[in-house]
Amino acid sequence: MERIFKRKRERDPRGIAMHVSMVTIVINLFLSVFKLAAGILANSGAMISDGVHSASDVLSTIVVIIGVNIAGKKSDKEHPYGHDRMECVAAIILSAMLMATGMVIGISGVKKIAAGNGEEAVIPGLLALFAAVMSIAVKEWMYWYTRAAAKKIHSGAVMADAWHHRSDALSSVGAMIGIAGARLGYPVLDSLASVVICIFIGKAAIDVFRDAMDKMVDKACDDETVQKMKESAMAVMGVKQIDDIRTRMFGAKVYVDIEIAAEGNLVLVESHEIAENVHLSIEKHFPDVKHCMVHVNPLPETEIQQNDQRCL
Repeated sequence: MERIFKRKRERDPRGIAMHVSMVTIVINLFLSVFKLAAGILANSGAMISDGVHSASDVLSTIVVIIGVNIAGKKSDKEHPYGHDRMECVAAIILSAMLMATGMVIGISGVKKIAAGNGEEAVIPGLLALFAAVMSIAVKEWMYWYTRAAAKKIHSGAVMADAWHHRSDALSSVGAMIGIAGARLGYPVLDSLASVVICIFIGKAAIDVFRDAMDKMVDKACDDETVQKMKESAMAVMGVKQIDDIRTRMFGAKVYVDIEIAAEGNLVLVESHEIAENVHLSIEKHFPDVKHCMVHVNPLPETEIQQNDQRCL
């Protein structure tokens, strides 16, 4: 799937998110209409519920579109650091929608088990089973398609939407098991599958929420990324050592504050050139970095000599 987006490098992240969102909205509309019709014609309550679930995905995708568009707005007087965190807000809203979806499915399954599934006497037709199988295939494709876009543009909101598609695929799996079980004389399988699916959807919702909150509270980059940033800075001519480096997530972007040490007898123009080269190197090699602030400390002559001796 990621090859699709490699051919679209000329698009900005907002353009990719908009393209993916429009594709998924159109597919979800057609899929929900088909599943609702199949559920009605084949007398399958499970398929009707699954169709409603697919229709709700359209709302979640609209939330993604709004969040990504606001996050992509340029900095202004009131928001000098931009609006990137609005994407995290969209991801949190989607995680809540995911959790609500899982709870509704789980509670429905528990109620049916407690009631003995007496209302499941009607045997659903083959059309409902076919609709469930087709829904699984389409929604799983949509999950991987949206996931590839989310990884490409590092978007938590788009990744949350991908998991929403996966939750719909799991819901269709439950519907398929329930329909097949009813046709074989075991309607309780539908309810049991719903409870299990509820757990998986809840886990996905928690993961999406935790990722969004990490980006909201300025979580640092992982140690491997920080080490690579240090190596990139040390590769710049004139940098003698790294005194300190701090990173923080700001939505889907990263801010870097780094202190480097250079020879203390350099003139201001030379120190500035070294700092500028470090700044450009980090922003070039790490596309997620929105801004890199570099501070230059003077390295005493004695430490320069010690470093030179260690190199020898």
